Amino acid sequence: MKYAISTDSGRVSAHFGRAPEFTFVTVKDGQVVEKKILGNPGHTVGSIPQFVSEQGADCMVAGGMGRRAVQFFNQYGIDVIMGVSGTIDDVIDKIRNGDLEGGESTCKPGGGKGYGVEKIHTEADDEHPHSH
Repeated sequence: MKYAISTDSGRVSAHFGRAPEFTFVTVKDGQVVEKKILGNPGHTVGSIPQFVSEQGADCMVAGGMGRRAVQFFNQYGIDVIMGVSGTIDDVIDKIRNGDLEGGESTCKPGGGKGYGVEKIHTEADDEHPHSH
């Protein structure tokens, strides 16, 4: 599974849209098989979810984001885990160990899907009812 983590100075950025960069990490069988850091492509409406999708990520990890942003990610089939804080290395360790959990978003309450937290129900779910 490939994760995108909003990154600011080696830590999870409090707001994904203002993150100067994103850490992309692919984890297979509890091992990191790929890790790369890419700059933020810009904060126009929908640009970051599209960018994250183009990188092949399955899940976006951030400190927080608004409900509309969650909907954009969901439209691309990307799950969202919010309320995450700490260093990127600690977050990657939690992903590897299968114990990454989200909490309350720094922007609005929310959660992920299948990662120990509840997912925000969006209109996109109604249009795309099967799970990933």
